[in-house]
Amino acid sequence: MIVLRNLHKTYGSHPSVDDVSLTIAERGVTSIIGPNGAGKSTLLSLVARLIDKDAGTVTIDGLNIDTTRSEVLAQRLSILRQDNHIASRLTVRDLVSFGRYPYSRGRLTAADQAKVAEAIGFLHLEDLAERFLDELSGGQRQRAHIAMVLCQDTDYLLLDEPLNNLDMKHARGMMQLIRRAADELGKTVVLVLHDINFASWYSDHIVAMRAGRVVHSGPCVDIMQAGVLSSIYDMDIRVQEIDGKRISLFYE
Repeated sequence: MIVLRNLHKTYGSHPSVDDVSLTIAERGVTSIIGPNGAGKSTLLSLVARLIDKDAGTVTIDGLNIDTTRSEVLAQRLSILRQDNHIASRLTVRDLVSFGRYPYSRGRLTAADQAKVAEAIGFLHLEDLAERFLDELSGGQRQRAHIAMVLCQDTDYLLLDEPLNNLDMKHARGMMQLIRRAADELGKTVVLVLHDINFASWYSDHIVAMRAGRVVHSGPCVDIMQAGVLSSIYDMDIRVQEIDGKRISLFYE
């Protein structure tokens, strides 16, 4: 499990993450929601050790990220950042192969190649494997980046706004793949989402942030309440149940 204790990160005089303590259980999908500037992406970056924290601790299955060697951490946790633009002209297969670097250091073995093929197949990218990334649509490129993260074969996947620039159809497809990764491969997926309905439909748990703090955390049914959502987003939000799932509606 991922355990955060009294985590702080301040930029200038602004606390982006303010005394956050949180436990994320193994397996399943946990979505982090909240308004812009709530600290969601910063929190994910702190967990992945992409940025330095000011105070607090993060442990992953008991390993303190401050003292764990990078090569060990990279075999337990992988992250897809919001800014995943790659300047080099790479094929999909090249990109996905990067996921094996913590194991192969760039010298792919037959076992590594098998993992690459497995990730490409899981994301339905077989027909695009030899295409260059700059020849793909935004949705196809996003799937290729998810395949790279999946190819790293870690227990924990952190995805920062994986639905960026995707239309509703492709966003649904992406969330279905993320759900499959948790259910079929036993992954623990933690993702930042702006769309609370996608969070509700596909997640097991939701963490809601506001002004750098975790204000609500729990099963989807507990967070998808009109009063809870209205307090998070400071607007009138209603909730409706469809097929046992709850969706949110807002009104002027």
